[in-house]
Amino acid sequence: MAGYIIADVEITDAELFAEYQKLVPQTIELFGGRYLARGGDSQVLEGQFSPNRTVIIEFDSMERAREWHDSPEYAPAKEIRFKSANTKVLIVEGV
Repeated sequence: MAGYIIADVEITDAELFAEYQKLVPQTIELFGGRYLARGGDSQVLEGQFSPNRTVIIEFDSMERAREWHDSPEYAPAKEIRFKSANTKVLIVEGV
């Protein structure tokens, strides 16, 4: 069953975050992932929700998504993200 990384990203340092954006796609590809949404326009239809930049990445499974997130390949980019953005990240199992 597919696993989805869903992130809400508030960029605090655009220049540094641009470095993150250059590094991440190749790490996602290494783990068989692909972007489904990457910060495009969003509209809240119900409830109180104030998303910033929404990112959705699909992997073959939740396990594979976790492997990517915790991998040494992604670690340098993750450190840049920690310094350049406030993020909320979760993994959701597909149906």
